[in-house]
Amino acid sequence: MGPLKSVTSIPKDAQVAWTAARQHGVISHPQLGAAGLSQTEIRRRVAAGWLHRKHIGVFAVGHPALTPRGCWMAATLAGGAGAVLSHRSAAAHWGIGCDGAVPSITLPGTKRRGTATLEVHAGRLRPDEVVIYEDIPVTSVGRTLLDLAEAITLSELVQTIDHATNARRLGRNTMASVINAAPGRRGAKPLRQALLITRPEDVLTRSELERRALRLISRARLPQPEVNVRVHGYEVDLLWRDARLVVELDGSAYHDPERDTRKTANLMAHGWAVMRFTWRQVVNDPVWVSSRLAAWRRTAPGARR
Repeated sequence: MGPLKSVTSIPKDAQVAWTAARQHGVISHPQLGAAGLSQTEIRRRVAAGWLHRKHIGVFAVGHPALTPRGCWMAATLAGGAGAVLSHRSAAAHWGIGCDGAVPSITLPGTKRRGTATLEVHAGRLRPDEVVIYEDIPVTSVGRTLLDLAEAITLSELVQTIDHATNARRLGRNTMASVINAAPGRRGAKPLRQALLITRPEDVLTRSELERRALRLISRARLPQPEVNVRVHGYEVDLLWRDARLVVELDGSAYHDPERDTRKTANLMAHGWAVMRFTWRQVVNDPVWVSSRLAAWRRTAPGARR
């Protein structure tokens, strides 16, 4: 066998195809130049139907049909350096909302002009607010929700936050840090309102939740419970000894079902009834919570009337 021939270059079109394959089927004008194509060669490939213009300076390779990710990647390439998918498009990319009529991007700096095929926003983006997800630069989930709070209704925002929670896109303290870092943003207030409805654990401390629980108990004219006491080796949130009742207040996004199930079973084995209420129920449906507590006390054999 003779010596292997060294490969000194890759054909231009192969370089273009390889780059586009890593970018959901699209490529930018500077990248075409980097692959060695001249302006005349680019025009010829457009005329031949191998390159399809999607935005100024951005082309689909091979065929004009793009997946949603291809459309989002094309939008960020059209924005140039620092462009990031944002707003409704970012929510759609994260799987927590629907895209708008045209893709949305955010560019650093002052206000920029959009086009009929591209919605452009301008603003400062901190490094922790930009993520590369499935090869596309996109605003983080927290920053996406803050941006959306300035553009959609409260009910739509609540629904989007619920989708993010169910998809496990929001970690502990994510939204609290977003709000704390955006005191001057117009979306901070509606975002806080939406979080009080869907994720109150993000804007209320544990002690604030307990105070709300104690207020609803007082308004229902129920006996005040013991708070944060230990029973059979467990710390419980609220305790009525005479009614043999334990109440646990759960942050719905954070509690551990395995641990909670074991704790409940062990307390019940010692003769305690256990009720669990989420922060969302305590904050947004206090009448129902107090009615459940009152109903138990009416039927519990040991409860003092």
